[in-house]
Amino acid sequence: MAQQERAIRTRRMILQGAAEVFDEFGYDAASIKEILSRVEVTKGALYFHFPSKEALARGVIQEQTLHLRVAENASKLQELVDITMAVAHVLPEDAMLRAGIRLAVERGSVDFGDSNPLLAWTEVLGALAEQAKQQGELLPQVDPMETTELIVSSFPGITLYSQVAAGLADVERRVSVLWQHLLPSIATPSVLARLDTAPGRGARALLSVGEAGGESAE
Repeated sequence: MAQQERAIRTRRMILQGAAEVFDEFGYDAASIKEILSRVEVTKGALYFHFPSKEALARGVIQEQTLHLRVAENASKLQELVDITMAVAHVLPEDAMLRAGIRLAVERGSVDFGDSNPLLAWTEVLGALAEQAKQQGELLPQVDPMETTELIVSSFPGITLYSQVAAGLADVERRVSVLWQHLLPSIATPSVLARLDTAPGRGARALLSVGEAGGESAE
């Protein structure tokens, strides 16, 4: 058991180092040598867990929807909002999420389309949107999947603009603004009146980042 836990910690450490390098340099310019300089593991240990740079990048991508957890909410529309706000809240300090976005949108020597994190997030958020529709939280004309695709596709643009304008310091406020404009066109009036989209909502809804089973944020 101790050996298994050690292997899990080593794998997580390698992924974190790889995420920092992919976030900083992009896929093509990233090197195994640079990744090893960020983590206290041997080359052999790295290759035991990830046999190539591509495998490392795919590991970072797969970590996206497992990396962050928010509290469940009776309102599935609020839970959907909470995930986006939580991502925005941690993004300025979270290389794993930033690397996932960069790998999703850049066109390098490897096509990650089959495991693109934007599609993974669409699946996660789309399931919540479908539940929200079934619970009567969305207006009758709203298509849950079209709405989800709009939200997910907007996120890289908001992130890029915030990076240019403020070094990501205002990304959570910008996601809040997106919801303030979008929700009146998709949410039923009674649900809309109860939704919390204020900056800071992400921190309040966040359960954990990185390791599963973290403590709830107060």
